[in-house]
Amino acid sequence: MKLGLQLGYWGAQPPTGVGELVAAAETSGFDAIFAAEAWGSDAFTPLAWWGSDTERVRLGTSIVQMSGRTPTSIAMHALTLDHLTGGRVILGMGVSGPQVVEGWYGQPYAKPLARTREVVDIIRQVLARQAPVTSGSDVYQLPYAGPGSTGLGKPLKSIVHPLRADLPIWLGAEGPKNVAQTAEIADGWIPIFYTPKSAAMYQPWLDEGFARPGARRTRADFEIAATCHLAITPDNGASKQAVIDALKPSISLYMGGMGAKEANFHKNVFERMGYGELADEVQELYLTGQKDKATTLIPDELVDDMHIIGDAGFVRERVAQWEETGVTTLLLSLRSADEVRQVAEVVA
Repeated sequence: MKLGLQLGYWGAQPPTGVGELVAAAETSGFDAIFAAEAWGSDAFTPLAWWGSDTERVRLGTSIVQMSGRTPTSIAMHALTLDHLTGGRVILGMGVSGPQVVEGWYGQPYAKPLARTREVVDIIRQVLARQAPVTSGSDVYQLPYAGPGSTGLGKPLKSIVHPLRADLPIWLGAEGPKNVAQTAEIADGWIPIFYTPKSAAMYQPWLDEGFARPGARRTRADFEIAATCHLAITPDNGASKQAVIDALKPSISLYMGGMGAKEANFHKNVFERMGYGELADEVQELYLTGQKDKATTLIPDELVDDMHIIGDAGFVRERVAQWEETGVTTLLLSLRSADEVRQVAEVVA
């Protein structure tokens, strides 16, 4: 199992010390660095900026929001960065949710499964460069022939010859249908809140996708990149508890405060994990402004399942458990170059 450094997306201001983090990941044997986006910083620019000082690590997006760019625009970003880095790009994408898609990008959220399939197909057409790119679906029309069309559009091929036609595409997916489709059409999967305890839930969904006619990968060569926080503590007592407590606000935010009450896909994941009643309580408190009270409801065992926290021996045991479930890359959010080096030393 490989290690990836998750840079995430920015808060109110750009983070500091990222260059040192990336340099430490490069020299410590990490396989990749990843950048994310929400509704502020984008996922590609940080990889171009900080990745320019690297030579070996792969550069991944986790995830690019599909509605923020047209499929051909996403392909242009990916093929450009792939050339600049000598073929080190991993294109991670996802549909996001209706609040962001319709509220930030001003695009309809309808047909997320069909949209995902169409985006992947168009990007693969661009990267293959075997013929002009076309699409005649209800989601994307190339050439466009809808309202306001001039009728002058023509199918085009990329001027630039992509470096790799098989540039890996990983998808963020949460529900059964989306996970199955990911196993069918993608090269890898970026799950959210994946844990050793919940891993068995996903296996039938993945198997359904792998069994479909024309599936791109098999379980043997399909990548699963799971995100977690890894903290090596001096002991498994008070110091571990302090880290667990510090992570609870983030979990309560995703469980109760993300998305709309009627459409919080992250909450749905916790419900599938067996925390339905808890998720309802946390959401009710969170949406009525009682965030601190919502956070107190998050149980220690949930945090301990979602993340890897403990002394060096415990961490090694837990990492092995994650690997046994089929995870090929652990995406870790780390705060300092010393943490990066420590994790590499202990885990490797």
